[in-house]
Amino acid sequence: MDDIDRALIQRLQEDAGQPYAALAASVGLSAGATHERVRKLRERGVIRRTTVEVDPAAVGSGVLAYVMVDSSAWMGDSRAAFEDIAEIQEAHIIAGSASVMVKVRTATTEQLQDVLRRLYAIDGVSGTQATVVLETFFERPLPL
Repeated sequence: MDDIDRALIQRLQEDAGQPYAALAASVGLSAGATHERVRKLRERGVIRRTTVEVDPAAVGSGVLAYVMVDSSAWMGDSRAAFEDIAEIQEAHIIAGSASVMVKVRTATTEQLQDVLRRLYAIDGVSGTQATVVLETFFERPLPL
């Protein structure tokens, strides 16, 4: 990966929907050469997917919480159980006092409480510690 690839990725993280002509102009390549580079970045798995960033509050998911999940067993085989809870946006096996950390978005704290109940229903889960986000200062794209 060279500096042009890094510049392309940086710009795509800022706006993945921009036309190839604009993307090409920003890195000094032709649209065709830019399209080919992006295609190769996808093939190599550097670009995993293209998505749209939605304002969670605008679509009724304004409550954000990070939940540390304690367990009495290894949780590495429980991926599907976490995926089945639609409000979980991310789930990570972690090192430390908890076994799993999840990022949850709901419309209300009552719905968050329901998610916590469903987490407890997963085999091996012995406890949770939820931290509700009051305000997000910023979220950054991956630095390159």
